[in-house]
Amino acid sequence: MRIGVLTGGGDCPGLNAVIRAVVRKGVGMYGHEFVGFRDGWRGPLDGLTMPLGIPEVRGILPRGGTILGSSRTNPFKVDNGFERIGENLHQLGVDALVAIGGEDTLGVATRLADRGVQVVGVPKTIDNDLNATDYTFGFDTAVNIAMVAIDRLHTTAESHHRALIVEVLGRHAGWIALHAGMAGGANVILIPEQPFSVQRVCAYVESRFQAHYAPIIVVAEGATPDGGENAVVEKGLDAFGHVRLGGIGEWLAGEIEKTTGKEARTTVLGHIQRGGTPTAFDRMLATRFGLHAIDAVQERDWGKMVALRGTDIVRVPLAEATTELKLVRPELYAEAEVFFG
Repeated sequence: MRIGVLTGGGDCPGLNAVIRAVVRKGVGMYGHEFVGFRDGWRGPLDGLTMPLGIPEVRGILPRGGTILGSSRTNPFKVDNGFERIGENLHQLGVDALVAIGGEDTLGVATRLADRGVQVVGVPKTIDNDLNATDYTFGFDTAVNIAMVAIDRLHTTAESHHRALIVEVLGRHAGWIALHAGMAGGANVILIPEQPFSVQRVCAYVESRFQAHYAPIIVVAEGATPDGGENAVVEKGLDAFGHVRLGGIGEWLAGEIEKTTGKEARTTVLGHIQRGGTPTAFDRMLATRFGLHAIDAVQERDWGKMVALRGTDIVRVPLAEATTELKLVRPELYAEAEVFFG
C-alpha cells in the first residue's frame, strides 16, 4: 500500500515522533511505501510531496516542529478542493492518508472520509482541547515551557515588587493556563471558559502586596473579562474562520495599574510554547499514536482517530473527535481553586 502522511495546523513538539513511528513500523513490519505531503492540506491539494522512508525519519525523534511542514490550509475553502485532492491522490498512486492534526485538520479528514477517502487521524494540539482523547501530544511540552517561565518570573516579581502577568496560548480552552499556573504556583489563573472580574483580580493583587508578596497572574490568550468583548486585539481570521487573538495580558496590566497604582508587566510566551524538543511524555505518546495509526491503516479501519483513554490507545470515529472542543470542566475550577469572577 502507498500511504500519504501530512501534518496540519500549528506545529507542535512530537509531530516528528509520530511520522517516525508510522514510517518505521509501516515499512519494517508491513512493507508499505510512504509519501510525505508538504505543508498540511496544501500538499494533497497542490500535489506537493517529498520522499518519506527510513532514511528521512532517522534522527528526528527529538526534533520539534515537523519535517513535512504545516499550514492552516482549508481545501474546502478552495474551488474544487475535494476534486483536486482526489485527482492528486490518484495520480500519485496514494491509497490512504494518515492525517496528523487538531480540530481543523481532522475536521477536513472527517469530511474526506465521509466522501470515501481512506484516512486515519492522529490527534495533535498543544491546547489539549481535542475531544475523545484524554491528552494530545505537545500539551505536556507546552505546559513545562510555561511552568519554567513562571518559576523564573517569581524571583523578579519579588525583587521589583511588581505584578507580573504571563499570557499563554489557549484560544477557547484553558488547559495550558490551568496546568502551568498550578504547577508554577501562580496566584491568579484566568481561562476562556469563565469570564473574570477585573475588580476581583485587582483586589487580589492588592492583598498580595499587603502581605509583602508580588502576585503572578497567568492568563490564557482567549480569557475575557465580564462584558469585555473588546479587551483583546483581533488580528483577522484564519482559513477555518478562527479569530487570531492577542493583547489580553497588556490590557489586564493597564487595568491593574490604573486601579491599584502598582506596576504591572506582561510576558507573552506565544510560539515559544510550540518550539523545541518534546518532553519524554510527548515523545512516548506521539510514538504510540504513530504505531497504532499504522495498525489502523493495515487493518483498513478507515475514518478513525487513535486516542488515549487512561493508559490505553483506542480508536474512535473521527466525527466523535471533531464535533466539539474539550473544555476545562467547572469542577476543575473548584479542585484547583482557580480564581474567576
